[in-house]
Amino acid sequence: MARIIGVYNADGGLRGELAYVLGHMVGAVECALCDITHSPIRKKKAWKEMEERFAGEGHEIVLRHRNDTTEAEHHASSGREPCVLIESDDGQLAMIMDWNDLSVAEGSVETFERILRSKLLMY
Repeated sequence: MARIIGVYNADGGLRGELAYVLGHMVGAVECALCDITHSPIRKKKAWKEMEERFAGEGHEIVLRHRNDTTEAEHHASSGREPCVLIESDDGQLAMIMDWNDLSVAEGSVETFERILRSKLLMY
């Protein structure tokens, strides 16, 4: 079992969400992970279905905003968001997908899942 942690290139909370939305509208802020997980209003149905498939295989998927990460997650991701980390059974964290991998998905949950599954083969 692996814990998969997606870290957004955005802060949580009302202020963080507002800053992201405004920044995204003017092209100053981008988060490929946000584009994959969410429609403009809520989490995508395809994302929820993917989470369920991975849960059925024993993998937990967690999403975090930059300012909501643990100290260890922050250390593993800081300055390289958006990204996806993997936490092994012994608590070690490693980056499994970087911003480039997420950009290749072009907002597609299906493409994200294929890339993630190919990366998991190495772990």
